[in-house]
Amino acid sequence: MRRLTIPLLVSMLLASAPAAAQTATAVLERCARLATLTVPGVNLSDVRAAWQVAGPAPPSPMAPPGPPLMLPAHCRVDGTIDRRAGVGGVSYGIGFAIALPEDWNGRFLMQGGGGLNGMVAPPIGPVAAGARPALTRGFAVVSTDTGHRGAVFDASFMADQQAALDFAFVAIGRVAPLAKAIVTQYYGKPPDKSYFTGCSTGGREGMVMSQRYPTLFDGIVVGAPAMRTGHSNLALRAIGVAFNRIAPRDEKGQPVRAKAFSDADRALVMSSLLEACDARDGARDGTIADPRGCRFSPTGLVCKAGKAEGCLSAEQAAAIDKAFAGPKDSTGYQVYPAFPYDTGIVTTGRTIPGILSPGAGSPVPPAPGLEQDVDVEARAASDAQQLLTDTATWTNLSTFSGRGGKLIFFHGVSDPWFSAWDTTGYYERLAPANGGADAVQGWSRLFLAPGVGHCGGGPGALDRFDLLTPLVEWAEKGTAPNAVIATSPAAPGRSRPLCAYPQHAHYKGQGDVNDAASFECRMP
Repeated sequence: MRRLTIPLLVSMLLASAPAAAQTATAVLERCARLATLTVPGVNLSDVRAAWQVAGPAPPSPMAPPGPPLMLPAHCRVDGTIDRRAGVGGVSYGIGFAIALPEDWNGRFLMQGGGGLNGMVAPPIGPVAAGARPALTRGFAVVSTDTGHRGAVFDASFMADQQAALDFAFVAIGRVAPLAKAIVTQYYGKPPDKSYFTGCSTGGREGMVMSQRYPTLFDGIVVGAPAMRTGHSNLALRAIGVAFNRIAPRDEKGQPVRAKAFSDADRALVMSSLLEACDARDGARDGTIADPRGCRFSPTGLVCKAGKAEGCLSAEQAAAIDKAFAGPKDSTGYQVYPAFPYDTGIVTTGRTIPGILSPGAGSPVPPAPGLEQDVDVEARAASDAQQLLTDTATWTNLSTFSGRGGKLIFFHGVSDPWFSAWDTTGYYERLAPANGGADAVQGWSRLFLAPGVGHCGGGPGALDRFDLLTPLVEWAEKGTAPNAVIATSPAAPGRSRPLCAYPQHAHYKGQGDVNDAASFECRMP
């Protein structure tokens, strides 16, 4: 048998080698042909197609610490829609990149952008996917610069009307159908299901998809949405004003905001906050799992007779109170929601600084005279970008939900740029416009992440969680997510459930407080 089997095996290998080579050649040729693709009604240019062998993802400043992500073999196509010369002769066009994996699972995912976009990010689908971005699972993934090139917070493109419209909502509505057409051409069939995931600007784009393009996607994940950036930046400027007014001055008479509070002051606020709110979830473990039930005020920390160690001055307490309360106009109308008191408010390091941290502030350059009062009415009324990109007011999602669409929100409670209460407010406003809270729960869920900053981060924050898997299970099998497990690369062995709003994780009274199994979801 051995003499017969070995020659037979050798002959089989020799016979299969040319076939394998032919298959590999066919794959490369199929990918290369996409460089000449045409799509009816789409003005394409600069199209490039190249086969990417399996290997580590390219370096990225946004990549988490640890070994590089390993990507599967895929065909990557880059191109531009509607290349043109705009205001001032600047070249504009909607850039995109799509990754078509060799082992396709039949699904398509569009990933949202960040900041003011301006670059085509690697199309891998990392948002709220845990340790397994969409491309590594077999999704075809597309990304876009939304119509312009520039630094992440470079707003100069807003001078061009079409570029502004592309950023606001047009580009994503153009790229998604094009990407589906490319998927269909490459694989010979359209995607079975289509998904969108994004955080910050990408979260706003996810809301745009549910509001303006309700038939394009079967499931959407919206993270920390920049749904009204003008008003959130107004809130950050108001925070800057509050802290600058009590800060010591430098030799030029300018406020040194980083010294408005000492390290001891910040430690006092944090220890007092934990004392007031940590145990509300049944366990003293440094996590405030019930932020809506947290009742904390810095006024209780005011010194009885002048500033001293272990207490705050009356001016410091008033500044904190005003900063977290959110801006109001002269009639008392809340222009932007308050910010939650949470464990990430003093965060420093690689992540975005917490509201009370040195260096905290707006992601855009501060306005001149930031030590002066903010004219809330004037700024709110004159912010053209706010009016163009606002997604906070449209709540009628009857077409999206009516065709079976599923919408999952998440927001870090310690987010210093966009208040988690803005997202909870929008989620609650969905109810009267869509048949009530119970009806909305049938197609939408919201998960708050305690201690997590803007789209992630925070010292030991449980910011690693997978919402893509439950989104797919919900859209394809009808299984709604009631909780997802969150972990932290910085705290091995620690886990906690994130519960569907308005529930929160509560300790059962026994078991390891670092184990998600020791908690259950409860109503506040």
